[in-house]
Amino acid sequence: MQKAIPALFMRGGTSRGPFFLESDLPADTAARDRVLLAVMGSPDPRQIDGLGGAHPLTSKVGIVRRGTAPGVDVEFLFAQLQPDRDTVDTTPNCGNMLAAVVPFAIERGLVLPQGDETTVRVLTRNTGMQCDITVRTPMTPEGRRVSYEGDARIDGVPGRSAPITINFLDTAGSVCSGLLPTGRVLDTVRVEPGEGEDFEAFDIEVTCIDNGMPLVMFRAADLGRSGYETPAELNADAPLKARIEALRLRASELMGLGDVRSRNYPKMTMVSEPRAGGSISTRCFIPHVCHEAIGVLAAVTVGTACVLEGSVTQGIARMPEGARKTVSIEHPSGEFSVELELDPDDDQTVSRAALLRTARLIMRGEVMVPASAYPETR
Repeated sequence: MQKAIPALFMRGGTSRGPFFLESDLPADTAARDRVLLAVMGSPDPRQIDGLGGAHPLTSKVGIVRRGTAPGVDVEFLFAQLQPDRDTVDTTPNCGNMLAAVVPFAIERGLVLPQGDETTVRVLTRNTGMQCDITVRTPMTPEGRRVSYEGDARIDGVPGRSAPITINFLDTAGSVCSGLLPTGRVLDTVRVEPGEGEDFEAFDIEVTCIDNGMPLVMFRAADLGRSGYETPAELNADAPLKARIEALRLRASELMGLGDVRSRNYPKMTMVSEPRAGGSISTRCFIPHVCHEAIGVLAAVTVGTACVLEGSVTQGIARMPEGARKTVSIEHPSGEFSVELELDPDDDQTVSRAALLRTARLIMRGEVMVPASAYPETR
């Protein structure tokens, strides 16, 4: 016997995965996680028995419900799964999957279209972050519907789609204690090899920062790399990855995150001078696989580091003038632009972050899971 669960399979930004109404999943967290693992086919590197795409970017799930907090229309819980692990992590945010939340909510009748454009306030339950998301909802013969077709283009996704704008209201300290969890814009970290690790101890300058996503940022040159390597080259670079993971574990302690061996954060981000007309070049590990692009909230956080005096981006980032800055972040498959607005009374504080994404409904229907994975009662 199998259990059928209603779902919409959606792309959000450069990620994709199934979206569910919270009411269609078990209320018990452990039971819910067993169901999600069965849905995605984890743990299995190919995820051959589920919907997962054998990569962290395609091993994501969205869970949505009507808003319960004052002023909030929709609440979103993001779940990160891994192809080869039996973990379901709901502590970090995902700005890419966030782009599909409002289309999903309209498709499932949680909110009604307001006109040619519909703006919805969304609370991300993972961290309590709120944002206003605007999607196009033109009139059709069947009434107002979400439009997925348009002229907007984002690197990492083929073709063009309708634009979705996300205006983040408060992202600083999403998981950590604040924007700069160590209390400093720049730290020098001593990294010692652990048991079985074959590298010499080293010191490295980092910026530990959380403006929507906890990141440990470091210069590629400080680990003997150019920062322009392909993801495939970096993923095959075992000595580099060993040092990056050791740095991640050490920096996490300084950030107050404790032991993060089983966590998907902080992400590790190598930075170098831009070479395609942007503001900075990045290679982001999520946290053990090099991203083919860069996550939405990671991009916001990188952009924020670029405007902070004294961060690891000092001297390599090329920044525009003015209190409102468009930061163009280069990544392996293109660039990602983030609009940041500085506090007029404190140019070290970002008061607003906004960006453009796209999304698409790929499939609607029911996902089947073995009855043994689904509890008899919710």
